[in-house]
Amino acid sequence: MPKFDHHIFVCTHVRPEDSRRSCCSARNSELVLERFKELLARRKPRGVVRANKSGCLNQCGLGATVVIYPAGVWYGGVTPEDVPEILERHIEKGEIVERLRIPDEILNTPRSLDAP
Repeated sequence: MPKFDHHIFVCTHVRPEDSRRSCCSARNSELVLERFKELLARRKPRGVVRANKSGCLNQCGLGATVVIYPAGVWYGGVTPEDVPEILERHIEKGEIVERLRIPDEILNTPRSLDAP
């Protein structure tokens, strides 16, 4: 199998309800993943593109979190309604969706772990 042109990881980590930290599953990340898979199957973008669930990406306060490799672009607060825009702009046109991008200076900081 050829290497992926784009590999989309969607955090679907589940934390207990009494956890002090939030989690992406509480922000409909499973629906985000389903939407990626549905639209990828319909659109059949150029190149090899795959969407997978991932465990915790440790950006819990910014979820639902999506990271796309090999570009290494992190998106936060992603909803199922955002998926068509990410596919069209990022995957098909090579543009970053700035309104959803998690800035590098926020990744892996206390703000990304427990943002309200």
